[in-house]
Amino acid sequence: MKHSIDIDYVANLARIALTDEEKETFSRQLDDVLGYIEKLNEVDVSGIEPTAHAFPVKNVWRDDVAGEAFPVETALANAPAKRQNMIVVPKVVE
Repeated sequence: MKHSIDIDYVANLARIALTDEEKETFSRQLDDVLGYIEKLNEVDVSGIEPTAHAFPVKNVWRDDVAGEAFPVETALANAPAKRQNMIVVPKVVE
């Protein structure tokens, strides 16, 4: 089934410029996606409880206990630049 997709509108929402070839390709792909969604609408889910996740989600917390600190050399080992035992970062404010 061919869906009515305003690809220019969608491209504008996404803030992207598309060539005519890209518009044709993406229009076809979006049409395919909408077709798959229509197939999902045919599935009987009347006995299925709504859920956001397939498996129960819970946080696993550990006790926040102070431990031994890293040696400075270890903590700064991968820093691209360092000075006086601190990581040097680019200036972001004037």
